[in-house]
Amino acid sequence: MAKQIKSIVKLQIPSGVATPAPPIGPTLGQHGINIVEFCKKFNHVTSGVKNNTPLPTIITIYVDNSFTFICKSPPVTFLIKQMINIQTGSDKPGKNIIGKINYNLIKEIAQLKIKDMNTIKLESIIKSIIGSAKSMGIIINE
Repeated sequence: MAKQIKSIVKLQIPSGVATPAPPIGPTLGQHGINIVEFCKKFNHVTSGVKNNTPLPTIITIYVDNSFTFICKSPPVTFLIKQMINIQTGSDKPGKNIIGKINYNLIKEIAQLKIKDMNTIKLESIIKSIIGSAKSMGIIINE
């Protein structure tokens, strides 16, 4: 028989550096799970990912206070900023252009994100990533 789910929590946690401090501690503590155990497991699972890479994480907490979690790939905006070496997006995306990104880099990001998206069509994912880049004030080169 499957375990009964008590709660599902979604957090964005930096890889390899999870600690019981906020936001992890208070968020998970209210559900009664062992926070230190979660942090150790999370840091172990994400040890192969560059430190401080934000990972959207879905934590399933069961009635017996056990838990499982799934780490997804980093957000598109983080990947774009990393690929073109910028710190932040434009404050006025339509007017202030802060960078350029190559279509091949967008395709590379799409291939990383395909497992987390709700479609398997690469072209749809590419269009979504282009939209994110434009909203950050980034021009797409062909």
